[in-house]
Amino acid sequence: MRKRLFLKALFALAAGSGAAACWAQASDKPIEWVHPYPVGGGSDAIARKLAESVGAQMGRSFFVSNKPGGATNIAAAYVANARANGNIVFTGDFATLAANPHLFTNLPYDSARDFVSAGLYARYPILLVVSSKVPASNLDEFLQWARAHPDSANFASSGVGSPQHLAAELFRERTGLTMTHVAYRGGAPAVTDLMAGAVSFALMDASTVVPQMKTGRLKVLGVASPQRMKNFPDIPTLHEQGLKDFEAFAWQGMLVPAGTPRATVEALNQGLAAALKTQAVIEFYANIAVEPWFSSPEEMSSFVAGENSRWGKIIRERGISLQ
Repeated sequence: MRKRLFLKALFALAAGSGAAACWAQASDKPIEWVHPYPVGGGSDAIARKLAESVGAQMGRSFFVSNKPGGATNIAAAYVANARANGNIVFTGDFATLAANPHLFTNLPYDSARDFVSAGLYARYPILLVVSSKVPASNLDEFLQWARAHPDSANFASSGVGSPQHLAAELFRERTGLTMTHVAYRGGAPAVTDLMAGAVSFALMDASTVVPQMKTGRLKVLGVASPQRMKNFPDIPTLHEQGLKDFEAFAWQGMLVPAGTPRATVEALNQGLAAALKTQAVIEFYANIAVEPWFSSPEEMSSFVAGENSRWGKIIRERGISLQ
């Protein structure tokens, strides 16, 4: 009987995925999830929630290691030089993978060669929001006001080269508006000045302005997505208001150092897939206006290449630089 049970268990193990088997045999050392932003922000909260959930799905413990600074370059260099032993993952996003290769002339890493995609996990919708001092309640009224008051059409962003900044540059290109960029060190101070009327508008990620959205302290004129947001269905898209095919959003996914075994990458991707289906993660995302967005490693790689090309063109044409 014991022999039959043993052989049955052995057969089941062999029939399981190579990725799961690799993970089961891996070291019990906690996995370091390197996050390139400070503790306490929305993306940090997501990394911590996913680290907990993915760890539970895979039977491994994760801990989040925050390494902010350098427009994500400090954390990226740390991971690029780490051992590819399956014990380190990295929050890869718009900055590291799409913008920085064009904003900086000398990076301490190569975004195309030093990392391997494990899967996307978050999409941050971007909203057109205006100060209460701007007499507009929809896109058309805002465009009329901005064209009549070019000296007042100043927009806030969370920093030069940020998704919010580049989304606004795309908006400038598509609308032909004359407008002035006011860069802040983060989304919170930008939103504070926007509410005070020190700046007129912004194309800001929904997660940054969700409290103001709920209380009406900022006017939300539209979302730069093909469809309305599931949890805020009353906000129209910019597309349906006449700005055809205008889409901009921030995003994040999981990276590992180049050379990490393929089986480990697959196991991490399976862990992400399972975590994003849990009710706790679904509700967490909904509360902060972030959309779950799962992909395979190959789909993430293809998407990143497209984003790098798309936003690199805008950065070059506008002459934007961080050096």
